[in-house]
Amino acid sequence: MSKISAAITAVGAYVPEYVLTNQILETMVDTNDEWITSRTGIKERRILKDEGKGTSYLAIKAAEDLINKKGIDPKDIELVIVATATPDMKAASTASFTASEIGATNAFSFDMDAACSSFLYGMSVAASYIESGRYKNVLLIGADKMSSIINYKDRATCIIFGDGAGAVLFEPNEENLGLQDEYLRSDGTGRAFLQATYGGSSYTLTPEAMEKGGQYAFQEGRTVFKNAVFNMADATAKILERNNLTKDSVDWLAAHQANKRIIDATAQRIDLEEHKVMMNIQKYGNTTSATLPLLINDYESQLKKGDNIIFAAFGGGFNWGAIYLKWAYNSKN
Repeated sequence: MSKISAAITAVGAYVPEYVLTNQILETMVDTNDEWITSRTGIKERRILKDEGKGTSYLAIKAAEDLINKKGIDPKDIELVIVATATPDMKAASTASFTASEIGATNAFSFDMDAACSSFLYGMSVAASYIESGRYKNVLLIGADKMSSIINYKDRATCIIFGDGAGAVLFEPNEENLGLQDEYLRSDGTGRAFLQATYGGSSYTLTPEAMEKGGQYAFQEGRTVFKNAVFNMADATAKILERNNLTKDSVDWLAAHQANKRIIDATAQRIDLEEHKVMMNIQKYGNTTSATLPLLINDYESQLKKGDNIIFAAFGGGFNWGAIYLKWAYNSKN
C-alpha cells in the first residue's frame, strides 16, 4: 500500500470590500505613499468595516468560497482549524462557530495561534491528521481581522496590516504529492518585541491600560525585521538542503507577506528568480494568518500538478519555519 500523504485539493479566499490606500493613510498619520512603498512594498490593504463582524465572518466567507469551488458537502468535512491571532472572543473558539455556520456539523474544530506563523503551523497539524489515516477531509482556514487590534494613530503598525482570510482543504494522496517536509521553530524570548499584550491572563485589560493604548498590537520594528530576515531565509535554506532541492527544482516560494524586503531576502538566500516568488503584499498588506492561503488562492491558476512549493513564515512569539509541499492538481481556471 502506498504511503498516505496530505495534499491540498482546494482553495478559497475572502477579502473585505473597503480598500485602505496609502493615500488615505497620509490623511490619518504622518506618512506618505513613497515611504510606505519603499519600506514595505504595500500599496493598499483591505479593512472589514461592518459593525459587529469579526474574524469568523472572514473565515466563513473564505470557507464558503472553497466549498462552492470544490463542490464538497460541508457534512463531509471532519475537522475545521482556524489559524488566527484575532479570534472573535477569548473563550469560545472561532473555529467552532465557523464550522457550524458553514454546515460542517460532523466536524470537530479548534483555533490555532502562532501569530503570523499560524497558518504554517496549521498546515503541519492538518497534514498530521490526514497522515494518521483517521481523517479524510480537513479544512484549514487562515483568518485575521488585524484592524481590531491596530492603533490607527501609530504609523509604525497601521501602515502594515490588513484584514482577510484564505482556506485550503487537505485530503489523503497516494501519489507522493502534498506535504513533504517541514522545519518549524520558536523562541519565546521574542515576545517582548512583537505582541498584542493586554487582554491576556497576565495583562488584564483595565481602563488604565486602555487609556495607554494597551489593547493595540506593538512591535519593535528593527528587531523584528532583523530576526524575520535571518530566520525565514534560514528555514527556507534548510528545507532545500534537507530535500536535495536546487533553485531550478523549486517552482514557487510562498513566503509570509510581512514586508517585501523580507520576502526578497528569503528568495535571495536560495538564489530564486523573481518570477518564482509569489507576491500580493501590494494589494493586501500583512493579513497575518491569511497571507499564505491568500497567496495560493491568487496564484492557483498558475499552479501545476507536481509543482514544488516552499512555504515560509515568521511571526511574533517568535515563531517561524518552512514547509515543502508538492502541488496536487491542475487548476480548472
